[in-house]
Amino acid sequence: MTDTLIASVKSGFEKKYGYFPAGVWSAPGRVNLIGEHTDYNEGFVLPFAINRHTFAAIAPRLDSTIRVASSFSPSVHEIDLHAITQNDSNDWAAYPFGAAWAIQEMTKSLGRSIEASGFDCFIESDVPVGAGLSSSAAIECAVALALNDLWSAGLDRRQLARVGQMGENQIVGAPTGIMDQSASLLGETDHAVFLDCRSLESQAIELGFAKDGLELLIIDTKVAHRLVDGGYASRRAACEAGASLMGVKSLRDLSIDDLEKAQTLMDEVTFRRVRHVVTENQRVLDTVAALKATGPRSIGKLMYSSHESMRDDFEISVDELDAAVETALRHGAIGARMTGGGFGGAAIALTPVEKIGEVSLSILAEFEALGFAKPDIFAVSAAQGAKREANL
Repeated sequence: MTDTLIASVKSGFEKKYGYFPAGVWSAPGRVNLIGEHTDYNEGFVLPFAINRHTFAAIAPRLDSTIRVASSFSPSVHEIDLHAITQNDSNDWAAYPFGAAWAIQEMTKSLGRSIEASGFDCFIESDVPVGAGLSSSAAIECAVALALNDLWSAGLDRRQLARVGQMGENQIVGAPTGIMDQSASLLGETDHAVFLDCRSLESQAIELGFAKDGLELLIIDTKVAHRLVDGGYASRRAACEAGASLMGVKSLRDLSIDDLEKAQTLMDEVTFRRVRHVVTENQRVLDTVAALKATGPRSIGKLMYSSHESMRDDFEISVDELDAAVETALRHGAIGARMTGGGFGGAAIALTPVEKIGEVSLSILAEFEALGFAKPDIFAVSAAQGAKREANL
């Protein structure tokens, strides 16, 4: 599949621009095993890069024009390298534009001088859009890695993760944390990325799914979500308000023991938002400890507890996600939860190999009975992070 997509993105570039790209770079999507809405609260997350990728064929130009095109849109978006701003007309091109803008800003802040030039870019991807698998971060990271090479910017992978986040915050206009980009850039085969979103220290944690006869199923509900909509921003604002009321820099600084005091200081909604983040941070730590001590078959209850917290306290689940999770558990999944920013997207189900057929067919039947759109169900494995695929 990878070779096919590399050939496709090269061909797409040549057809669109009439010449060959300088190279092809790829970055994977990610799934978050546990740790939702903790990243922008400087907490802990446990995502892993998946074996679905975005490929960017890129060639530098002699002027300052940027042109980006893709297999999923007929448009070619064009902008001057030095005139990138947040603009609704950018559409999906805001992600590569944001990466280009942020590399310039990052190197400037480090006191480095780089010779940034315009470039032509063509993008191909098999990361589902709107499913909560970070198709956007995959674009940002593939382009950022390419420009880091082509512009000789000398940024390391943690700095490139910051680049992706800066671009998404400032040019796309989505107030996201750094988890998605970190997973896409730091991923390793059969490992999750245990990330401290305050220090940006990371540790590779062996998953061992295959060794224990398990697969992680993605249930893409086809309910597309948009992180720039108000639901995400209001949750983030509630977290910031809760931290302020407790007199701490971020919710990372609170423990479960602080929740009793928090409840006396906050309105009910703000308290529930805070309770989700504080308990979710603890669930990440408990999951890492369980994976190290007893393996993946011991994390199912933590996964479902995370889902309940997102459903009830953070209120970011939807009926389709709840149905996917409950049905998967009834039919043999060890653990299941919604994943991603919420308000749609995908659920995950950690499933014994022998139960995959039953779980999948049962979810399809349940969705049909409830009148929901047919979900897309597929297994993913933990993959290597972003890389240069081809020199041309």
